[in-house]
Amino acid sequence: MITARLARDGDFLLAAPVRGLASEAVGLLHELDDYRPSVVGFGLSPEELRGLTEYFVVADAEPVVPLTSNEGAEVRGLVRFGEVRVPNPSVVEALRWASLRGLPVEPLDPGDDRAANLFAEHISYVELVRRTVRERRVARNPPTPSTPDEFALAWDREVAPGAGSRSLAAARNRYLVRRARRLAGDHARVAVVIDRERFDGVRTLLESPLPSAMEEE
Repeated sequence: MITARLARDGDFLLAAPVRGLASEAVGLLHELDDYRPSVVGFGLSPEELRGLTEYFVVADAEPVVPLTSNEGAEVRGLVRFGEVRVPNPSVVEALRWASLRGLPVEPLDPGDDRAANLFAEHISYVELVRRTVRERRVARNPPTPSTPDEFALAWDREVAPGAGSRSLAAARNRYLVRRARRLAGDHARVAVVIDRERFDGVRTLLESPLPSAMEEE
């Protein structure tokens, strides 16, 4: 996991655990304990956050989670670094951590409708086909770097290397940063939890001057 404390236009803890790795959740909770946020924002859509809360945080029993072939391959590639759980244990445990302390939690990514529009705006038909081919290829042959951090970055590079994919990722990050900065207007200390591969892009935006990082899509 990688973290950063940022103080431009608010007080932020940016935490980016490797998705799925159970040991990352332990480190994240230590970071949250030390930081003591007044709100926790997640790189999730409202629908994702609501589903995780209802089915994995407050439910008496967790449902079975079906995996796509791509998700299954990611788990198989990551498991050599330790226990892997689905859904992402870092997010689930951070939601439980906030719930036990009565802290508000907020989704920072666009909802399903806006996300679909962003995808259509940035991903052409040709790139969609290329992404599908790459996802199948990486599912058959996952990357084999020496650390989980390198694995997360390599996986992302393999699946979405095209210009449209990079443009889509940047648009999602701009949306997330705008939402995080709005939270900072109402809360003294904002923890932002995202997947490892988004860390560099989100950090750059949070450290950028307010007008450029807050521009509308």
